[in-house]
Amino acid sequence: MVNPFMTSKPAPHDTAIHPEAASSGISKGLTNYGDRGFSLFLRKAFIKGAGYTDKALERPVIGITNTGSAYNPCHGNMPQLMEAVKRGILMAGGLPMDFPTISLHESFSAPTSMYLRNLMSMDTEELLRAQPMDGVVLIGGCDKTVPAQLMGAASVGLPAVQLVTGSMLTGSHRSERVGACTDCRRYWGKFRAEEIDAEEIADVNNQLVASVGTCSVAGTASTMACIAEALGISVPGSASPPAVTADRIRAAERSGEVAVHMARAGLTIDRILTPAAFENAMRVLLAMGGSTNAIVHLAAMAGRLGYALDLKALDAMSRDTPVLLDLKPSGDHYMEDFHAAGGMPTLLRELKPLLHLDALTVTGRTLGEELDAAGPGFAQSVVKSLKAPLYPQGGIAVLHGNLAPGGAIIKQSAANPALMEHEGRAVVFENAEDLAARIDAPDLDVCADDILVLKHIGPKGAAMPEAGYLPIPKKLAAQGVKDMVRISDGRMSGTAFGTIVLHVTPEAAVGGPLAWVQTGDRIRLSVRERLIEWQVSEAELAARQSAQPVVEPTAARGYAHLFRKTVMQADRGADFDFLAATECKGSIPRS
Repeated sequence: MVNPFMTSKPAPHDTAIHPEAASSGISKGLTNYGDRGFSLFLRKAFIKGAGYTDKALERPVIGITNTGSAYNPCHGNMPQLMEAVKRGILMAGGLPMDFPTISLHESFSAPTSMYLRNLMSMDTEELLRAQPMDGVVLIGGCDKTVPAQLMGAASVGLPAVQLVTGSMLTGSHRSERVGACTDCRRYWGKFRAEEIDAEEIADVNNQLVASVGTCSVAGTASTMACIAEALGISVPGSASPPAVTADRIRAAERSGEVAVHMARAGLTIDRILTPAAFENAMRVLLAMGGSTNAIVHLAAMAGRLGYALDLKALDAMSRDTPVLLDLKPSGDHYMEDFHAAGGMPTLLRELKPLLHLDALTVTGRTLGEELDAAGPGFAQSVVKSLKAPLYPQGGIAVLHGNLAPGGAIIKQSAANPALMEHEGRAVVFENAEDLAARIDAPDLDVCADDILVLKHIGPKGAAMPEAGYLPIPKKLAAQGVKDMVRISDGRMSGTAFGTIVLHVTPEAAVGGPLAWVQTGDRIRLSVRERLIEWQVSEAELAARQSAQPVVEPTAARGYAHLFRKTVMQADRGADFDFLAATECKGSIPRS
């Protein structure tokens, strides 16, 4: 009997029913039953149960990650986006196949969404490997979803397009425009300082998030959206449209169309995510006053491709990359204003002298060609010029010193200039629980010139939560204190502001110097000198280390066991060591 799935001479475009010749489409990556012909026969039988025809199954298959979830309002427009992506794929002659993956929301993930970012990247990676597809559209938005998807896709190497869900609209509270989540923190600070009452904080709570979508300021989600476009992994102009706009839907349709063209051309993700692309992304991060979290995510993404993030080279780049984007928390505007001002093409056009314009994008054209196609721009006030920037250096500075031998980060564009050269007495909290128990105690021994230090919130200690934005002690807040120097081995939200030193490396939990800082110690911060210095003698440090040896935290079972056993430090992106590329290709930025 002739096996129709094993003909000796497959017809042109017939690889979808000839597994020996197939390396694409529905025949890709056949399940192993020991008989390839039967594997394809069985696969086609089941997919035909959903109503597909042989003609449909001959098309390039484009996967679409479905990260919709009732727990994720940042992805609340997922149904509309998927419909538009499918339309674009079909228009270009592809076959769309959506599939679910993990969905993460920052405020609905305990203990922190960072704990689950690597799990989402593994979920994405393994499903891209396991299921037949010639390319993929990655739909994500909330903070950790975009880096997780790009980490996973980078490890697989398929043609890929990143589509972000888009920012929320702003709301209005008593005629004042507000948006999450810089204004969340600002109003909560007012409430803690007893400047507003319980009724008003409840009222503003109803207005801070006016629609589905990601935070409307330069938080991590918006930063990663802009970085994705700067990397060339998103279609041009897709970073800034708000979630509920027609522009966002059109960007989704275009993403589907581009994914088909990439699949046919064999334009894989490694040809897009090159060192030049990463350097462009870092320029954008610095020029937009973007989230400090992006450094951790870029390090993890680069590590999947075999590149190490050079923090000193990044800081050198920061010194000649001014902040141009007038966006909260470094500026005054919101993402919908940025979109009205022309979005990323406006910012990239101003940054042209600092960019690698020959970097390839998902369209198959270079970044320079796409900027030329975008036109000359128009008058606007949200993106400043290189000659008249919002801030003279990049938004982020890298610090080193005996407290942070592996480096630390400060968002200088959102810090208090009066505190960026400061020496003070340390007031130490051993962990997040200690902070919560004592920060508002009336008898807390603290004054405005002190430096708040929080330990054990790094990657291995606590999965690196956004607890680095320590609250001002309540008794000081009531006196009108708005900012203090704060230091930790954790992260803070990109929507946060203040003179806050983050990502101290190595972290306390693995025996970094931070582990032995005590209340009363003197610490000096100098952003000008890029210095974080702990004034303690070698003899005193040795005595403390002997008296209090560090025992690294472990977990008995499950994902927590895997996390604590394999997670790397912040300068390595807090990725798992076994997920990084096995071949080292060099450092970025390239010095």
